[in-house]
Amino acid sequence: MTLDVWLAYVVACIVILVIPGPTILAVLSYSLSEGSRVRVPAILAVAAGDATALALSIVGLGALLAHSSFWFQVVKWVGGLYLLYLGASMIYAAVRSESKLAIDKPQSSKKVFRNIYLATVFNPKGILFFIAFLPQFTSPGENLNWQLWILALTFVVLATVNAAVYAFFAEKARRVLSGCKAQRSFNLSGGTLLTAAGVWALTTRTA
Repeated sequence: MTLDVWLAYVVACIVILVIPGPTILAVLSYSLSEGSRVRVPAILAVAAGDATALALSIVGLGALLAHSSFWFQVVKWVGGLYLLYLGASMIYAAVRSESKLAIDKPQSSKKVFRNIYLATVFNPKGILFFIAFLPQFTSPGENLNWQLWILALTFVVLATVNAAVYAFFAEKARRVLSGCKAQRSFNLSGGTLLTAAGVWALTTRTA
């Protein structure tokens, strides 16, 4: 994996992370409803949850990809189709324009950490997304396990920073995200980007 590929991966991660998903909306909601005392546990929960989900995604994946170019291509095709599905789902949600997360009951820091962590780890779409996304930035001719762990660590760091930024500016960010028009724009832009990523994955050949 070259520096250019890694930088492209960083840019792709940033684009994906800045689009608010259920985890970020939970961080925003908890930060606003519970105050600054739960912001650190919420941010740590995002980091730990993403790290666990990435580890679950990578365990066995490196061996699968290293086994043969056939399985590498299978993963790329499955990943590309899944990215297309995600993109189409977000575009459909933008057209239908719905929902946001709301948390009403006060909760302790431990419960905040547990809830966000479990929601992140046991989201099957999250694990499938990592499996679909990470291989797009690896080179089959090199050590795939190391590449996957480097990409995973990079994502966790960026996701933690992203959660911290949203938590710090929770009140302002929540005000922006509360409008249907803003949410529709996020879904449209995110859906378009994911669809483009899926097309790129399906049309790119790997030696």
